[in-house]
Amino acid sequence: MAESAVRPAVIFDFGGVLFRWNPAELLALVLADRVRNAADAEHWKLQFFQQYEGDWGAFDSGLIDVAELVRRIAARTDLAEAEVRAVVDAVPGYLTPQPGTVAVLRALKEAGHRLFFLSNMPAPYAEHLRRTHDFLGWFEDGVFSSEVKMGKPDAEVFKLALTRFGLRPEQALFIDDHPINLTAANALGLPAVLFTSAEQLGLDLQARGLLDPAEGLSAGSAAHA
Repeated sequence: MAESAVRPAVIFDFGGVLFRWNPAELLALVLADRVRNAADAEHWKLQFFQQYEGDWGAFDSGLIDVAELVRRIAARTDLAEAEVRAVVDAVPGYLTPQPGTVAVLRALKEAGHRLFFLSNMPAPYAEHLRRTHDFLGWFEDGVFSSEVKMGKPDAEVFKLALTRFGLRPEQALFIDDHPINLTAANALGLPAVLFTSAEQLGLDLQARGLLDPAEGLSAGSAAHA
């Protein structure tokens, strides 16, 4: 069997998979006066992030900067620009590594798999993550949406990433927490796994033969990542 079939490359999403990302929780933390319950959180999540389309989608794709994003969100909601800016500025500190997923990443690296990433990530946050987390050096390469001016689930960003990584779709496995992105990957012949938790991801990778079932995947193994 060819080596590419034995050890497929693994492509990770970042927000919600490798790094904490729960926009409703973030808004509750930053806009406590406006978010008093789950219904408020859901309302402001839809207003602010627009399901990662609209203004935030343009920010994700590097088409507008922070100042323009703040202006646009304030103009179409009743949030003050200072409130919008507070949320935007809080994101880098909120995007903390998820230790369990970092442990899975380490196990894949130690098992000899090639590692890549494909993440919808605005430019200032991408820069922050690269500057802050040494374990991103475990990745051979990666694509941030803001750097290529397009994002998931656009088929073109998957094609661009695979070409850049030198991979055919069947040579890789894509991990993401949004079903719409898995559907887009599958349409190109790229196998994909829905991320729900680090524990389940470890089991899914073991079931696919990418990790040894005896491999320890405790969060503690990532403590010094």
